[in-house]
Amino acid sequence: MTALVKFVARGVIPATLIAFDRDYAVDHKNSLKHLRDVAATVGLSAITVNGHASEIHACSSAEQQELLALSLAEVGDRLPLVNGVYADGSHAAVEISRMADAEGASALLVFPPNSMSMGGQLRPEMALRHFQMIAEATDLPLILFQYPQATGLSYPFATMEAIFDAVPSVVAIKDWCNDPMLHEKHIRNFQLRQRPVNVLTTHSSWLMASLSMGPAGLLSGAGSVIADLQVALFEAIEANDLQTARQVNDRIYPLAQAFYRAPFLDMHNRMKVCLELLGRIDRAVVRPPLMPLSSAEIDELKTALVASGLITGSGR
Repeated sequence: MTALVKFVARGVIPATLIAFDRDYAVDHKNSLKHLRDVAATVGLSAITVNGHASEIHACSSAEQQELLALSLAEVGDRLPLVNGVYADGSHAAVEISRMADAEGASALLVFPPNSMSMGGQLRPEMALRHFQMIAEATDLPLILFQYPQATGLSYPFATMEAIFDAVPSVVAIKDWCNDPMLHEKHIRNFQLRQRPVNVLTTHSSWLMASLSMGPAGLLSGAGSVIADLQVALFEAIEANDLQTARQVNDRIYPLAQAFYRAPFLDMHNRMKVCLELLGRIDRAVVRPPLMPLSSAEIDELKTALVASGLITGSGR
């Protein structure tokens, strides 16, 4: 199926969350309400579903397909939808890619297979074949998800260049290298290739610094809560308006500090709680092994929301 809206790998691309009922079933009503709220933000380039923010690790293939189909029906005629491809095996990744293409997604965000975590960087042919198999199965634009080196799932610089040379449908990377020096190297080299590969930063804990280096855009789960602030910051940096950028960043800072502290795995859990506190979803249920946040941390998130100007000190 041809995508309803063409994907362009630049600008602000939030990754939406997924809501669950108290019995852990997908809450379609709240999930779609959340999607509509995010999509109403002026200035977005696309929206990502079935990514980290959607607790993709805990969702079945059928749930992923249903979420994509419902999301496309809801906003797919207005915004391109990027679908995550989260799989440990390349054949499974191909199946997800074909499903997303058939449903009408506009692009694919390709996660590194966890099966490569124990030395995959030493076998670049593994990463290359993974992307080749996906590209052979679909013509959709691909976004390579680059992880920090410490995870064991990052692609070496030379490996990424080999992928770009061999797989022309890779149009961008979602850069989470978590190394400012390497991040700038990616931006300066990949975006100036003969066939440019744009950098979409996901360094949301230091977003202003990252955007100042000149990536083409950002792709971030924090956009599920602060898409409007991300747009304002991106546009200010693009306009070389440092004063406005600093003012917007002053509002982002309290939430970035709250979202991305240890344990890092709770970042989207915290974002989901903020959506409940803001009245944007009914309840912040996460699927195990994630666990609910403590009342003390929820109070700290309330404080961060107040500091960011999203709620008043007396409540919503």
